[in-house]
Amino acid sequence: MNTNQQRHYQTVEKAIVYIRHHIQHQPSLSEIAEHVHLSEFHLQRVFTEWAGISPKRFMQSMTKQRALQVLKTSDTLLEAADHVGLSGTGRLHDLLVSCEAMTPGKAKNLGADLHIKYGAALTPFGEAVIGWTDRGICFLQFVEQDVCQTVAILRQQWPLARFYSQDAHSISDTIFSGKGNKIHLLVKGTNFQVKVWEALIHSQPGQLLSYAQVAQKIGSPKASRAVGSALASNTIGFLIPCHRVIRGDGDIGQFRWGSDRKVAIQGWEAAHL
Repeated sequence: MNTNQQRHYQTVEKAIVYIRHHIQHQPSLSEIAEHVHLSEFHLQRVFTEWAGISPKRFMQSMTKQRALQVLKTSDTLLEAADHVGLSGTGRLHDLLVSCEAMTPGKAKNLGADLHIKYGAALTPFGEAVIGWTDRGICFLQFVEQDVCQTVAILRQQWPLARFYSQDAHSISDTIFSGKGNKIHLLVKGTNFQVKVWEALIHSQPGQLLSYAQVAQKIGSPKASRAVGSALASNTIGFLIPCHRVIRGDGDIGQFRWGSDRKVAIQGWEAAHL
């Protein structure tokens, strides 16, 4: 992803924020364009190039009514994905994501035997820091303030590991290119957290799930609140798709990297199905 595409995302993000805050009013293209200081033609072109759909179609996908409709079918979709052993069948990226949890002993030594390569890269949703080992990707966090602060979070997660700064753009391209790549994750969490993350890995692009549906799926129907805590502990954004979990009433819910980015990822996935 080049700097021009990064600038496009920043423009689109600003437009999405405006749409979210004025969704009841259903702002026109001219109102949105004026807010982001672009002509209607330029905004339409930039937005469609990034999202795959027009601002108007994107606005329709953000309504609570649409979210509630998707939630009604989520259980069936999740069961179907599980049955065929795939993480999803949408043409968005069709990633075959697998997940390996560290053994308790390995996790306890805080990564003493791990060699972690890391670097910053541009993604369709802003800059991110990615960390990976020979066993898989262990970290993907979108940069909220600065890269150094995000790298510090990676180092805190694996304090005894050895770190090597690398160019992460090829890794980012593998994740976001949409070419059906196989990606392996290395995660560290409690048994419950790993069960939640694996359930989401088996969801499909564009699918939305409530906290209660995820809890039901992992066999703990009364653990909706604990599901939320597991999502908040996720340090591998996008690939462990906690952005697909919303509240049962259709509201967007929380997201570690900001609710506006959560909406952006949901809309991007829905547009590419």
